[in-house]
Order: sequence, then structure tokens, then C-alpha cells
Amino acid sequence: MADTYDILIIGGGPGGYVAAIRAAQLGFKTAVVEREHMGGICLNWGCIPTKALLRSAEVFHYAEHGGDYGLEIARPSFQMEAVVKRSRGVSAQLNGGVAMLMKKNKIDIIWGEAKLTKAGKGGPVEVSVGDPSKPPVQPQNPVPKGVLGHGTYKAKHVIVATGARPRVLPGIEPDGDRIWTYFEAMKPAAMPKSLIVMGSGAIGIEFASFYRTMGAEVTVVELLPQILPVEDAEIAATARKQFEKQGMKILVDAKAAKVSKSADGVEVTIEQGGKTQVLNAERLISAVGVQGNTEGLNLEGVGVAVERGLVKIDAFGRTNVEGVYAIGDVAGAPMLAHKAEHEGTICVEAIKGLDAHPLKKTQIPGCTYCQPQIASVGLTEAKAKEAGREIKVGRFRFIGNGKAIALGEPEGMVKTVFDAKTGELLGAHIVGAEVTELIQGFVIAMGLETTEEELMHTVFPHPTLSETMHESVLDAYGKVIHM
Repeated sequence: MADTYDILIIGGGPGGYVAAIRAAQLGFKTAVVEREHMGGICLNWGCIPTKALLRSAEVFHYAEHGGDYGLEIARPSFQMEAVVKRSRGVSAQLNGGVAMLMKKNKIDIIWGEAKLTKAGKGGPVEVSVGDPSKPPVQPQNPVPKGVLGHGTYKAKHVIVATGARPRVLPGIEPDGDRIWTYFEAMKPAAMPKSLIVMGSGAIGIEFASFYRTMGAEVTVVELLPQILPVEDAEIAATARKQFEKQGMKILVDAKAAKVSKSADGVEVTIEQGGKTQVLNAERLISAVGVQGNTEGLNLEGVGVAVERGLVKIDAFGRTNVEGVYAIGDVAGAPMLAHKAEHEGTICVEAIKGLDAHPLKKTQIPGCTYCQPQIASVGLTEAKAKEAGREIKVGRFRFIGNGKAIALGEPEGMVKTVFDAKTGELLGAHIVGAEVTELIQGFVIAMGLETTEEELMHTVFPHPTLSETMHESVLDAYGKVIHM
């Protein structure tokens, strides 16, 4: 039957479409249910378009500082509409690429909103798509048609990959005008003169960095004592110093007691250290985290365990209900596209009966594409100590690296954390130019269980930023050369 599949995936984001492709490669008859756009939030409203915006900001920054490189560049300017148009164009191009991958792998696309209607007891899982009383969902970016429209579909296995959405706090409800989520922040009609960013995680800091580089007055408000709370304290402190040098205002241990709209924008009452102050800005970006999209799927109705808004799974994406799986943001932290993709592959390979390897969450890298960039993997120094590990810590600053100085990017640092007894690399943390491209070296090293001795004996090319990684390892063992 045309409406019966081996694997049906709810959600066409990074986790969903990668799982679909791997399923098709393994010979499964596969379909993806998507309500809006292939590629999900990451490709359309997250990872990709934000990097396009940040690239525009980076080029603008270098144009403004051409004199530092011996260049004479007329005072640069920008058209916000053109900057946004380029960003949206990048997303559209990749969206079309995902669609063609679906077609190439003979994966059906079912447009609409899905919910589970039957599961468990060894039978097929039934999924209904769309409300028959309403017209079919019209995707934002049409793709080659697979199955389009309403109906009930059966599958031996259903993978929930519905992702997440911005978390909304009471009193800071986005209105699309004065108070933004990342959706509105990604496509401003004009550059605001001032804005407040609530939250200093990766999303908040990336937008703060973009808007500050483009000339807006930016204030970041963080509830916790440290910006970039998941990062190593030294790395976060180094980044903060650079942000403030750029003119960004940062308030930590600060709570928004009241947010109100004014004729000119927003007014935020901040409580910090027993004192109160009022901040005014044209716009406010709420970047206080995300929450899983579990609503409307009837998960609880078919017995799937959901805890604190996230689907509970085992190491292979299996829920407590036979035939139902979950991957990506909807299945919990870390809420990263590359984690979702890898989970999708593991889940499908486990369904096939292959020797799938559980995901090691301690070896998932995290990247923040602000200026300077931040990248990390594994345990921070503090977390390693909390775990009772005896450690050796190495540090190397970019000021001792020839390539960094030649680039005009001497502000940065690599920090490595080793187990003192075994030489195991427990964590690596970097802040500086292009570090999101460097971190994979440490990720591979951790995956191969590389020791400090093997890293020290590795020959790194000169002159490159990667030499800072080598020097950090040497420093942990008292052998650093250029510092």
C-alpha cells in the first residue's frame, strides 16, 4: 500500500532528514512528515542563516578596520535589507538541496502536522496527518511532491524528530515587534539603534555579537554569574573581555523584574546585587533557551513517556513504546543539529540490527559563532574537579602564535584538561579566530582515546592557528615552547 512504510519520520529538520536518508540507504521504505519546510529550524531559521548574517558582520568589521591591514577602504556602509536577503538566500539554496536529496533517495514527503493514533503491541504505528476539514498545508519552500495531503499512514517504526522552539518566559512574551525571538531577530526591517538581549547562551551571544558589530548599542542580561554558562569559566571570561572591548554592555547575576513596552521601544527593570536599574532600548531579544515540540503529537495518548517537555529515550532513540523513537532536540540536551543528525543515524542503524554505537554526549562539540568564536568539547576544568578527577591543565594564548598575529587576531586562548594519571584528554576549550574549525581536532583525539604523549608527538603545520592546540597540550606538561 502507498500509505504503509517501514519507517516514518515526523519532522524534516537535521535529525529527521538525515535519519530518512540513512533509512533509505539501508533499504527501508521511508517517508518524512513536515509541516513547513525541509531542513527544519536549523537550516531555515537557526544555524545556517545566522552564520550568513554573522559572515556579513565579519566582513563589515574587517572593512571598517582596513587601516589595521595597511588598506585604504572608504567608510563602509550596509543595507539591512540586502544583508537579510543574502541570509535568506543561503537558507533557500540549502532547503532546495535537502529536497533534492529526498527525491534522489526516493523518500516520500508528506506535508502536514502529524499525530500518533495507534502504537505498541507489536503492530504497525498509525499516524494521522492534517485535519480533513482544512486545506493541506502549503510549504514555505515547495519541493518535489511525494505524498501530499491528509490521511492516515502506517509504519513499522515511527521516529519523532519535531525539534524545539524558543522558550517563552512570563512577562517577556514576544510580540514580533518590540520583543523578538530569533525568528524576528534574523530578519529585521531595519537596524535598531539599541537592543537588550535576555540570555547569554549561544543564541543570545551570537545575536548580540551580530548587532553590536553592525553598530547597535547592545546590553546582554544574564541571570547566572557567568555569560556563556556552559563554557569553561576562563574561556567565558576571555570572551567577555573582548565583547566589552567592542562596546557591548554585560550584566550578570541580573534578573529582569519587569518588562514593558514604551512609545520608543522597551523598558526593562533589572535587579542586580540588591539594586535596581531601568534599561531602555528599541528592541529586546528573548534568548532564554528552547523547549521541545511535544504538543499535539498525542505522545502521552499512546503511552510514550514525556518528562519535563522532552521525550524519554534510551541510547538508541527508543522510547518506552514499541515502534516509537525520538531523536534531536525533542529528546533532550545538548540541543544541537549535529547531535540530532548523529542520533538519527544511530537510531536507524539500530532498527536495522547493525552494530550501532551509542552516542557519547561528552564528545559532542559545541560552537558559538560570535566574534571571537568559541568552541569546546568535553569537561570544563570545574566539571573535571567536581567529578573527582586529578587533572593537568594546559593554556596557550594566541598572542604567542605567528599566524594569529599575522591575521591581526592575537586575542584568544586554548585550554586543555587532562587526567593526570592516565593522560586522557578530558576536555578542550578555545576562544579566538576560526576556533569552530579547530575544535574537531580535539574531538577526533578524544574519540580515538589519544593520550597527551601522542598529541605532543604530533607534528602540527606551521604557520597555523592549530599550533596553539599543540602548545596548550605541551603547557599542561611543562613543555610549552612559545610562551
